[in-house]
Amino acid sequence: MKNILKFIIFLIPWFISGIIFTDAGFYDSLNLPFFALPNYLYGIIWIILYFLIAISIFKIYQEYSFSRISKYNKTLIVNFIFNQLYTFILFKLNNLFLGFIDCIIIFITGLSLYDETKKLDEKASKFLLPYIFFSLFAIILSLTIYFMNLN
Repeated sequence: MKNILKFIIFLIPWFISGIIFTDAGFYDSLNLPFFALPNYLYGIIWIILYFLIAISIFKIYQEYSFSRISKYNKTLIVNFIFNQLYTFILFKLNNLFLGFIDCIIIFITGLSLYDETKKLDEKASKFLLPYIFFSLFAIILSLTIYFMNLN
């Protein structure tokens, strides 16, 4: 039971911005490329990705104490902050360019998180690979949407 509660504590924060800042109306109003996924699919994908991220974090904190892995902690926090900022930037500020920049930062910090995780636990790092690949897709999608919606 203690492990389930710990896992939930690692999982829940990833959903905060999606619950608070989602505005499908803005996204639906944009010109989208042919490779953009249907709206409902993004929710499903992010739920899966957040579960995988939480599994990776859980595995690391099962193995290491918080104070012994400060570089990992910093990388995780920076990635988390920019991940959460994306929804605010896109759906509250309606800023496609800043959304694109944020996607780049998420990808770079996601790569760093993968690297830091791999140094600590190679198996735990594998749970981050779908996040890295989807972040790369998000950069391409975000840049394409930005250029398609220049006025």
